[in-house]
Amino acid sequence: MDELSATVDGPEVWGWFGRTLSARVRCTRFGRCWLRLVSAPEGKATGKTWDGNALAAERFDATVTKPALYESAGEVRDGYAYRAELSQYVPEEVCSPSPVLSPGAPVPPGSWWASLRADLDTVAKASTDRVAVRQEWVDRSVPRYLDMPAPQITEWETAHGDMQPANLTSGTPYLLDWEGFGRAPVGYDPAMLLAYSLLAPDFAARVRETFPVLGTEAGRVAQIIVITELMQSASRGDHPELVPALRALAVGLA
Repeated sequence: MDELSATVDGPEVWGWFGRTLSARVRCTRFGRCWLRLVSAPEGKATGKTWDGNALAAERFDATVTKPALYESAGEVRDGYAYRAELSQYVPEEVCSPSPVLSPGAPVPPGSWWASLRADLDTVAKASTDRVAVRQEWVDRSVPRYLDMPAPQITEWETAHGDMQPANLTSGTPYLLDWEGFGRAPVGYDPAMLLAYSLLAPDFAARVRETFPVLGTEAGRVAQIIVITELMQSASRGDHPELVPALRALAVGLA
């Protein structure tokens, strides 16, 4: 933080399973910012979590509604690599403090959905060699978690990779947390947002309305894959309240 001239100015926020640590800070050059810290053993400081935000900034800061990446710094000490990223601070609440949207959650206005649709269309057309979903994983996991044959992915596009309510602000919206972006089945981002919104039927209905790809064969495949991912996550203890709705959706897609 000394190299970035940043002083903590808000509560600490731990990422999923403690992989990252973030906080609002004040910076000499940029004013109020958001600081994200990530660490890994020196030999494992690679991959999606490590460089996703930086690569996303190169591709999307000028074209998508996302926090701009201002500056980054890194060092290696005592066998661990550390990376600090200083980004634009967005003074908007997220749609949900949890990835799973609660029943009765408010449905944003039409302009919010239009902005989200435009941004995801832009992301989908971007070129990248990063991979968010692999057919090999689908082949192994769908039969295991859904007891159905694995679908074949025949249509691909670039996806944000973690399109859930906690990664969307309720005002603009800004799209947050880009560490997982990469190639995925067509419709993957809308399918992810739909799956995490199943307990809020009005919001889920608006997802379907905004993204008609969900009603196509490609969208069916994307939903099966997303459901499988979330069922695997639930098997590890994440969001068990969502499991019945996921199972019901899977039955309708079989």
